[in-house]
Amino acid sequence: MARILALDYGEKRTGIAVTDDLQIIASGLTTVPTITLLDFLKTYISAENVSLILVGKPVQMNNNPSESEVLIEPFVRILEAAFKTIPVKRIDERFTSKIAFQTMIDSGLKKKQRQNKALVDEISATIILQSYLYSKKNT
Repeated sequence: MARILALDYGEKRTGIAVTDDLQIIASGLTTVPTITLLDFLKTYISAENVSLILVGKPVQMNNNPSESEVLIEPFVRILEAAFKTIPVKRIDERFTSKIAFQTMIDSGLKKKQRQNKALVDEISATIILQSYLYSKKNT
């Protein structure tokens, strides 16, 4: 099997998570400046077998897209054009940042470490990926 990548896309930086080859475990990979994201993905995908790219879809409580969707949608089109053989799927990312922050508290990270926004983005990407794996398992 091939890996699945998940992206928590942001204006400044993007958190990235990846599965193992068997698509069982979701792990945080890194956080990169969004301006270098496409180059990072090209390098990563040339070295690793990737079968699917998940991109978080920010949705408000009333199910309308959030304001940041206007930044994400153009990137998704660029992603689809750059990696024509790899499907790109959008995943609801509601509450992932809050869950990521709570995960950091629960794991005992000190306040200074919890202020690391790059770590929050990476954990958010991991939560997006884990929720996809869970939904896939239960369907």
